[in-house]
Amino acid sequence: MESVISALAPIRINGLRVRAVLVPLDTPHATAAGVITESPLVLTDIHTDSGTVGHSIVFTYSQAALKPTADLIRNLEPLVSGETLAPTAVEEKLAKRFRLLGTQGLVGIAISAIDMALWDALARHHGVSLMHLLGGAARPLKAYGAVGYEGVDGAAKTAEAWARQGFAGVKAKIGYPSVREDLAVVRAIRSAIGPSMSIMVDYNQCLTPAEAVDRVRYLDDEGLTWVEEPTLAHDYVGHAAVARAAATAIQCGENWWGVLDLQHALDAGASDYVMPEVMKIGGVTGWMRAAALAHARNVPVSTHLWPEVSAQLLCCAPTAHWLEYAAWWNPILAEPLRIEKGVPVVDGMRGTGVEWNRAAIERFAA
Repeated sequence: MESVISALAPIRINGLRVRAVLVPLDTPHATAAGVITESPLVLTDIHTDSGTVGHSIVFTYSQAALKPTADLIRNLEPLVSGETLAPTAVEEKLAKRFRLLGTQGLVGIAISAIDMALWDALARHHGVSLMHLLGGAARPLKAYGAVGYEGVDGAAKTAEAWARQGFAGVKAKIGYPSVREDLAVVRAIRSAIGPSMSIMVDYNQCLTPAEAVDRVRYLDDEGLTWVEEPTLAHDYVGHAAVARAAATAIQCGENWWGVLDLQHALDAGASDYVMPEVMKIGGVTGWMRAAALAHARNVPVSTHLWPEVSAQLLCCAPTAHWLEYAAWWNPILAEPLRIEKGVPVVDGMRGTGVEWNRAAIERFAA
């Protein structure tokens, strides 16, 4: 009886370990908003009294935000230490605590870091993957690779490399000085990869709504799967105007903070598809809520970055659409997500799939 009671006793959070790393990209990734040459990452370990440790990664985009984000996550330790290993309950506690300050920006990133690590610890404690913990099952997933702001020749060359690996699609950064240049890049990619692969394009919010309406009409004959974030991510009215004018589907979501942003966008008709990012939408807890809302509206849901976690989450989403694959932080992972002939393999994963390459973390320590 004593052993049964012990087995049923709640698991408690003992504390956090937080580290910052700067991981250089093999190839710089250019966008209309600038060039990404390295991944500034904060790595969080959550220790429990059962001995299980959960891991998470958050991406601060800018090195300037790296230390403040790491410090903020450390500062949340007193709020979670001693709490039960119950990710949803902890998320609700943190959201309530920061209601007046807001749960966007660095606060939102810090909460997501803890949330993802808690889900990882919970899945590991039960000896299952995140996907199985959430009730999902492995399914074939469509994945695409990223093409940077590389001009006609560079974009075609990168797209062709993804095609050789067997990926089902590519997503290219556009937003060149003229729509003619945008069209030239799209057509060069199509020539390089053939008619069977999907092409998406991403403006990274660089146009006004009026400019976006004009450009998307030129792109409508190119057979694109979607046009992503042509104008500011939180300009729901502007995006709705673009969506009404375009024959091509509009995609948004990677820059929405929390499920309420998703709800506002859907209510406005701002996006035909959605792609909530696991970090900005509120971790695993927020992403599953977003997927449920997308399901209720019958809206296809895709992911942004975090391929190990994102692939498993898609396997739990009824309206799963596309996985964005990027290897930006593979160097610090012991076992990055496996890709076989362009298809993500989720079988055999433990927890969220985040396991550290300790030697690499020491090498890239910030």
